[in-house]
Amino acid sequence: MVTQPQRDGPAFSGSISFSKVVELSWPVQPNIPQWPGDPDVPFETVAEVEQDGYFLRRFSMGEHSGTHLSAPSSFQTRAPGHEAYSPQDLVRPAVVMDISAQAEANRDYALTMNDVLDWESDNGPVPSGCLVLLRTGWQAKWINPADYLGGSQVDGLHFPGFGLDAAQVLLEGRGVAGLATDTAGVEPGTDTGFSVSQLALDSRLIVLENLTNLDQLPPTGALLIIGLLRLEGGSGGPVSLTALVP
Repeated sequence: MVTQPQRDGPAFSGSISFSKVVELSWPVQPNIPQWPGDPDVPFETVAEVEQDGYFLRRFSMGEHSGTHLSAPSSFQTRAPGHEAYSPQDLVRPAVVMDISAQAEANRDYALTMNDVLDWESDNGPVPSGCLVLLRTGWQAKWINPADYLGGSQVDGLHFPGFGLDAAQVLLEGRGVAGLATDTAGVEPGTDTGFSVSQLALDSRLIVLENLTNLDQLPPTGALLIIGLLRLEGGSGGPVSLTALVP
């Protein structure tokens, strides 16, 4: 288990000022990319304005479909679900690490310790308590689920993510509050053991997947607000992510 770095205290202090608001979540609809074996996302109309006086649909989806947060109970039977995260946990400064060029050349690319050090040489130390958002450029593939996932079987997926060594540096050495990505998993698709997810969730940290619009964020300075749909006992659930950009 990861030794828990010091992350106590508010995620930010003082006043908030921003010049732009960026939506980082994908809309929920039936044709979103789905992890192999996950349930479909059907919508059914149950009331029409002409017939019932109002419009209403019902839908269903897996807890890890679309833009979502994973809870510790994803991998541990007695671990907490969404109750592990307080409202204060869900408002965090964010940094963006861009590996889109590397991922374009190698769709299995994993963020390295050297990538983290290079980012710090340009932007300063990764702040303790922040969320690290990994920009891979994968949002451009969202409309093509086969290309987005890079395969149709769990043991044959291909997309970039955080390398385990880099994740350990960020979680243990820098004390970040969690990891997020614009792909289907924080670790590369070839990592069938979900090593980075387990590393973060073992310490009750934040894991966010299937983000979009990371190209609209600066490397540092944005404030991320996680609107979590709190499903009782959930292993994960949809989120509405908003970034406030200075």
